[in-house]
Amino acid sequence: MSKVEIYSNMWCPFCHRAKQLLQSKGAEFEEFDVDVNPALRNEMTQRSGGRQTVPQIFINDLHIGGSDELVALEREGRLSGLLQVE
Repeated sequence: MSKVEIYSNMWCPFCHRAKQLLQSKGAEFEEFDVDVNPALRNEMTQRSGGRQTVPQIFINDLHIGGSDELVALEREGRLSGLLQVE
């Protein structure tokens, strides 16, 4: 299974949407709450090429983007392959 990381905060509806989609695909993910640890926001911004909004999602260290990009991958039928789930 792929390594999935999501930078989020608990108040973000787009974060909840992304996590629900990942869970519905059976993907396990590591979540980093940028509100709990502000240093994580800096890390997220560097890894994502300057993006400062949450969520920011990485699959096997590849920056996917946010919730909209994750949903687009699902619509295109490419998300399962990236997640290596059936």
